Amino acid sequence: MQIRSLGLAAALLAALVSPAWAQVKEHVFKVGTGLSEDHPQAQALKHFAEQLAAKSGGKLVARVYTSGALGNDVSMTSALRGGTLEMTIPDSSTLVSLVKPFGVLNLPLTFNNEKEADGVLDGPFGQKLLAKLPEKGLIGLGFWENGFRHITNSRRPVQRADDLSGLKLRVIQSPLFLDTFNALGANATPMPFTELYSAMEQSAVDGQENPPATILSSKFYEVQKHLVLSRHMYSAWVLLMSKKTWDRLSPEEQKIVQEAAREATLYERRTIRAFSETALAELKKAGMQITELPPPEQARMRAKLQPVLAKFSKEFGEDTTAELNAELAKARAAVTAKK
Repeated sequence: MQIRSLGLAAALLAALVSPAWAQVKEHVFKVGTGLSEDHPQAQALKHFAEQLAAKSGGKLVARVYTSGALGNDVSMTSALRGGTLEMTIPDSSTLVSLVKPFGVLNLPLTFNNEKEADGVLDGPFGQKLLAKLPEKGLIGLGFWENGFRHITNSRRPVQRADDLSGLKLRVIQSPLFLDTFNALGANATPMPFTELYSAMEQSAVDGQENPPATILSSKFYEVQKHLVLSRHMYSAWVLLMSKKTWDRLSPEEQKIVQEAAREATLYERRTIRAFSETALAELKKAGMQITELPPPEQARMRAKLQPVLAKFSKEFGEDTTAELNAELAKARAAVTAKK
């Protein structure tokens, strides 16, 4: 009798579970990233793959390719639009050539902390940006954190805003990044991330700017001596799926992808923030000389960047910039209320 009861229970469980998975067909998604396998972003992509498999009974499979194996941010995003690659996770600046309003996220010295960024990106403003992607052949599944960007170089310590003068710095292939660092007196050099390490190793550039997690996981300490904590920009990634891939999925499959992406987004932010807390100590241990840019020098940096802010606020849309500032004010009020 007990065996029959167990069998009946198993049958009922199967009846409850099977219909959901019965609507799920087998799909394999290639996911490309330019970062190394041990970077928190790559770890979070693997977590996304695990969540996807668990929620689909193993029918939805994400295969993660790291270290630029499938190309750089620009080429992989283009491949998504063409339907030859399923997923990637570029810096938000990569999307500016397709949807200009994304550029406001990289305006220098906008965010003060991660909680402000979360409030803006997870709120109506961030969702409005993602809603502009489908017409460009992309589906935005969420904003992941890259973090606050800092400057490294192989020539000298940077203790003042003027110390950047003459340094040849690799930047993201973006007019905003070019104008920002040229305004600060540096010689801004656009270059794909996948070419950066060898360029620094061969002294083709003096330095670069990235968050601590990327500096550590990419082993830039091997070719860079000086790191200044400039916090000049907050940087976000956008988890993307090809719209051509998305449109082939059933509503149930799309729901599973969205749920897995939401869980992976929270996981990624926790992981990268924990990693970043220890990254600076590890970089110092590896021999990097770390300096803090004093508040008066940050103010000088902000003054130098006013023409850049005015130019790109207009280019990305003054209405969009105003919306960002309004959402930022709400996010700051929410952070203050929790203290």
